[in-house]
Amino acid sequence: MKLSIPKGKVADVLILNGVECEPYLTSDHQLMMEKGDELMVGTQILMKALNVTKALIGIENNKPDAIAHLKKLAENYNGIEVHALRVQYPQGGEKQLIKALINREVPSGGLPIDVGTVVHNVGTTLAVYEAVQKNKPLFERVVTVTGKSVKNPGNFMVRIGTPVNELIEAAGGMPEDTGKVVNGGPMMGKALNSIEVPVTKGTSGILLFTKQEAKRHEIQNCIRCAKCVSVCPMGLEPYLLMQLSERSMWDEVEKDMAMDCIECGSCSYTCPSGRPLLDYIRLGKSNVSQIIRARNQK
Repeated sequence: MKLSIPKGKVADVLILNGVECEPYLTSDHQLMMEKGDELMVGTQILMKALNVTKALIGIENNKPDAIAHLKKLAENYNGIEVHALRVQYPQGGEKQLIKALINREVPSGGLPIDVGTVVHNVGTTLAVYEAVQKNKPLFERVVTVTGKSVKNPGNFMVRIGTPVNELIEAAGGMPEDTGKVVNGGPMMGKALNSIEVPVTKGTSGILLFTKQEAKRHEIQNCIRCAKCVSVCPMGLEPYLLMQLSERSMWDEVEKDMAMDCIECGSCSYTCPSGRPLLDYIRLGKSNVSQIIRARNQK
């Protein structure tokens, strides 16, 4: 879909996302270190598909080895530049990365192509290389398995469909003090009800929280401190969206731009009252998306 540019739109730059701003996760970092040459060829293929002559690879500067490695490789390829970015969560979001690299702002409800760019993850770039050069479908990916009590944390090349419990066994087994298993990172990931579920193409990591880490704070009343507003990278009002979602006021949730939320979790993380802001915003987004689909079908 991203490579099929709509009529009337033109891309002038390709952006590759190697930021990996989520704590704990290192699968993209490992990929950049081990598959650098393949990523460069994959980038050239994407550039040809989009008919652009410039590609920017964004990597946060807490990965100096990956930055140095890819910069050296990029010297042999025309139009590919590697940029070191300051560490700032959630810079891995498409809109945030576009702003950081080329200083363009994607409009509300818009897509990167609206500002002349297409953003792809480094994992996707490798998959494109393997599909074109090796005729290989996407049936495996790198997954980080980690946690403070995990015996052998690491990155594993995993077949899609592999049960999560087998991954945990490969990392030394389930620690006794495990309180929660999260699919993804600590900020944007979602807790699993069961570990007998498969790895999918979107599984970047499996994170095992200890019981102490998994414990939620007691929910208290909002004190109007506005911390959630100040940290929201999309300029939303999370406290208001939560209140509207609690009251099932879906029209107001839509009017207050809930669909612009990138679900980074910054609001919930910073809330001194322990309010589950992101949970309710996700609920609101789910209901609003159903309303929008029903409206478009009429």
